[in-house]
Amino acid sequence: MTAPVIVGVDGGDSGRDALLLGQWAATVLDAPLVVAVVHPAPAALGSGRVDAEWIASRHEAARSVLDGARAVLTGLGIPATGPAVEYRTVASTSAAHGLHDLAEELGAQTIVVGSGRAGPRHRLFAGSTADRLLAGSICPIAVAPAGMQRPPGTLGRIGVAYVDTLDGRAALDTAASLASRTRTPLRLYTVVADADATLPFLVGQDAEHAFRDTARETYELSLTRAASSVRETTADWEIRTGDVVDQLAELDDIDVLFCGSRGYGPTRRVFLGGVSTRLVRRARRPVVIVPRSG
Repeated sequence: MTAPVIVGVDGGDSGRDALLLGQWAATVLDAPLVVAVVHPAPAALGSGRVDAEWIASRHEAARSVLDGARAVLTGLGIPATGPAVEYRTVASTSAAHGLHDLAEELGAQTIVVGSGRAGPRHRLFAGSTADRLLAGSICPIAVAPAGMQRPPGTLGRIGVAYVDTLDGRAALDTAASLASRTRTPLRLYTVVADADATLPFLVGQDAEHAFRDTARETYELSLTRAASSVRETTADWEIRTGDVVDQLAELDDIDVLFCGSRGYGPTRRVFLGGVSTRLVRRARRPVVIVPRSG
């Protein structure tokens, strides 16, 4: 059986965004779709007893969320039932943990969630599931932006946030595989910090400019090599200057952006810690965070 695409929903508006993105991913990957809701696992009250009424209420809340997901898929004109769609409830200590466990059980190829900018009033778990999923995932995590109006595929380009690291190459490989399936060109992006962010007063303006010029040459060479390594589709590249999250989050001419789970450029000037976490909260287009292979 083909590895499924899992969509995590929690009853909020971001669930619609996740379902729209997840259905697109399942279609282009020719994979089954698993819609999942995670509810709190029962905790012992003492002497092995649990609150049966509380457990029943959590199960009922989870079923209600799945009913809402079926309605959303129907409203989007997507078949909500059939052999290609499965609905699952998972009991766990957190939504992220539950989705991780389900992904391992099913051998999922992607987990899709909403950005979590605004959660439902009576959500089953507090906090951002997207943020927590980024730690240690066994498969790529796709995050749909808030208020997503249409699935990817209309703009005709796939983006890759690229640096020449294990993480950057993993992101490029995954993006290239999807681009081959959809016959979509790739564009690789590297972001260089602007002068204000590189603390020139500590090293001197001349030394700073010399470093940035050398670094840009290095980035151009690595981007050229990476783009030329892509087969089955065309690829080009672009170097942007500024804050890395600002630059990547504002990209609006791509269908989806692939990014490594971690990435560091020379002297940590390209990707700084926590970029992927901040990016998924602010990006205008869907973001796929790819774990490092090996």
